[in-house]
Amino acid sequence: MANQVESSSGILSYVREVSLREDDILRDLRELTGELPMGQAMQVMAEEGQFLAFLVGLIGARNVLEIGTFTGYSTLCMARAIPPDGRLVTCDITSKWPDIAAEYWAKADVADRIDVRIGDAGETLSGLLAEDGPGAFDFVFIDADKANYRRYYEAALDLVGPGGLIAVDNTLFFGRVIDPAAQDADTVAIRELNASLRDDHRVELSLLPVADGITLLRKL
Repeated sequence: MANQVESSSGILSYVREVSLREDDILRDLRELTGELPMGQAMQVMAEEGQFLAFLVGLIGARNVLEIGTFTGYSTLCMARAIPPDGRLVTCDITSKWPDIAAEYWAKADVADRIDVRIGDAGETLSGLLAEDGPGAFDFVFIDADKANYRRYYEAALDLVGPGGLIAVDNTLFFGRVIDPAAQDADTVAIRELNASLRDDHRVELSLLPVADGITLLRKL
């Protein structure tokens, strides 16, 4: 009774059937992304996008920061969850993927809420801190290059105020975090971040074994 239900394909299909509320715009974007090279591996699951929107709405976030845009599925989900006068800043290293997303953001009437920043994410985050000051964001979603997760997390801590929420994606990283043979830079970075977060008393935390692992952190 204490063990987790195994996430078989049947269970995942059932979860999607009884809980997913994905409209045509989101579905079209997800299917388009799935046809791109590495698209299925890189995009968030539809259920995760809905969960992120739920969290944004739950805490009443008005200012959201996303580190790692890709084709903007999660961006769209979260942008819909903020008020019309809210702001979502999303960062990516290239405009190639957000350019694909722009059409779908426009169809969903949320393009005016989304501020795309292109360039090195670390530099973008430093610029946002100088531009908006500490505590300017209510919610931060980290889903970018894994080797720099620690850097992004520390920046996110400065950019959210007390009570602000940070969500870190891929913290189980396809199960590689428990494989001693996995010593690539990305896996090592996530493994080290996970270990450090347990003892980081600046935050409350919960690592959820859903999707590819999502760690939620509430700044104290």
